[in-house]
Amino acid sequence: MKLFALASVVLSALAACRTTPSSAEAQPLFNGRDLAGWRAIGDALWSVEEGELVGRVGGGKQSFLVTERDYSDFVLELELKNLGGNSGVQVRSHQRENGQVYGYQIEVDPSDRAWSGGLYDEGRRAWLVDLKDKPLARAAFKRGEWNHYRIELAGSRIRSWVNGVLVVDAIDNADSSGFIGLQVHSGNDCSMRWRRITLRPLD
Repeated sequence: MKLFALASVVLSALAACRTTPSSAEAQPLFNGRDLAGWRAIGDALWSVEEGELVGRVGGGKQSFLVTERDYSDFVLELELKNLGGNSGVQVRSHQRENGQVYGYQIEVDPSDRAWSGGLYDEGRRAWLVDLKDKPLARAAFKRGEWNHYRIELAGSRIRSWVNGVLVVDAIDNADSSGFIGLQVHSGNDCSMRWRRITLRPLD
């Protein structure tokens, strides 16, 4: 009986650990009404239309809409639609004194190269994981349609999925925390829409 009671206590403690705030349910990062909780870097034009976050080229500079908070270990899920140009989702990223953004980026690539979901190091080391030898991953992204991205960072492990297809499973130790960002790439043709942006912290 004593052994059974001890086991019950241990199991109860483990259950309590699993329900701590660090493993809470996913919470929205975008409220569907305005840009509360976000700040703009660069000259892109940001707006909210029909409950969707919209980013369009402004003066043509590399631009980002980034969270005001930093995040470390989490699962980020969102839906995005590319209407032109290259884009990406920044995670654990930072801004230098000169304004330049750097850090991990999960690619949005509607070109024939089709490296969407690949891991890029913006403003620093360039490509960490490309898709040149991953035909199934390259086929996951749908041009001009809504695409579901799942991005998971747990310690040094970085994983990304596009429409349910695992694209990246990598180990890297450059950054342990930072902001999340949405990119409007430099040039004159980038146009993006995002919706259903949620984040679930991990233990």
